[in-house]
Amino acid sequence: MNADCIPFNKPYMTGRELLHIAQAHADGHLSGDGVFTKKCHAWLETYTGAHKALLTHSCTAALEMSAILADIQPGDEVIMPSYTFVSTANAFTLRGGVPVFVDIRPDTLCIDETLIEAAITSRTRVIVPVHYAGVACEMDVIMDIAGRYNLLVIEDAAQGIMSDYKGKPLGSIGHMGAYSFHETKNIISGEGGALLINDERFAERAEIIREKGTNRGQFFRGQVDKYTWVDIGSSYLPGEVIAAFLWAQMEEAQDITQRRIHIWQRYHEALATLECAGKLRRPVIPEGCEHNAHMYYVLLESLDKRTEVINQLKSRGVNSVFHYVPLHSAPAGKMFGRTSGELPHTANLSDRLLRLPLWVGLDEAQDLVISELQNALA
Repeated sequence: MNADCIPFNKPYMTGRELLHIAQAHADGHLSGDGVFTKKCHAWLETYTGAHKALLTHSCTAALEMSAILADIQPGDEVIMPSYTFVSTANAFTLRGGVPVFVDIRPDTLCIDETLIEAAITSRTRVIVPVHYAGVACEMDVIMDIAGRYNLLVIEDAAQGIMSDYKGKPLGSIGHMGAYSFHETKNIISGEGGALLINDERFAERAEIIREKGTNRGQFFRGQVDKYTWVDIGSSYLPGEVIAAFLWAQMEEAQDITQRRIHIWQRYHEALATLECAGKLRRPVIPEGCEHNAHMYYVLLESLDKRTEVINQLKSRGVNSVFHYVPLHSAPAGKMFGRTSGELPHTANLSDRLLRLPLWVGLDEAQDLVISELQNALA
């Protein structure tokens, strides 16, 4: 592979995806909740220990379901980092909720757990920790705060499948958790997601909300003689083609993760010298956190330097990217949310972060990415 054709992301296929899709077609079931969906649900429940796992058509959909389950009402406040994808906030804003943005930690870029308590008001209902880059937030502290203030915790683990916090899978610690299977994630289905229900109080209603507000699931289990509209909801379930593709990925989840970790570790070792020279800062993985190598990023000295490096890498055929524009500075963030205190780390680190290519199969081209980055920072 030449340096003139290194994409930032390349969706990985195990080789069984199309066979599973063909099998779903042969079985005559391409709408949701078929055999492959059930396989995926069982895998997720076994892996995470969740009371119930439900595939959705996106992580956004899973977060929207969680907002309904949390019974968010107009004016209710939801504490979250500003440095996250727009869906984290949108899911609650759609219900009339108010995102309350707090700063991130300078080491992990996850929500700063020491700032959460000061952001709590009489209107606070939910805390949404976002596990950035598949590295865990400080969940013991967050769960303790939630317990003392009677708040729900909904983990945005969009990037976190196959990552752990003190031996617990991300997404399985809060009352609910949301995964993404978007093509840029580790385990993929093109578009797709899952909602984990860890608190059984929400399980029955979650199933109803996902099925357009009907008790269709109870009908197919023989618990009612017909199904009907019983609650609000929408069509949040994916088709069986998506689930069949995803099942092939889940079958190889451990291997995919290990291959990504190998690539991540090669970056980490190769860039140590540049960090010692003060040219960049590498990611930090706190003790007790097992990450999934979702991304490899570096922090450069300034926004101008990042722009310069992105352009130089691009001229050499290496596609690197920055990440989120902080939500508190976005037009909709100013309109629908508010900040709690200053957010200096969010503003500073978001300007300096650069993401490098990381995908299964990159191995043979990784040395070229590293050498071009070294040249750009020389």
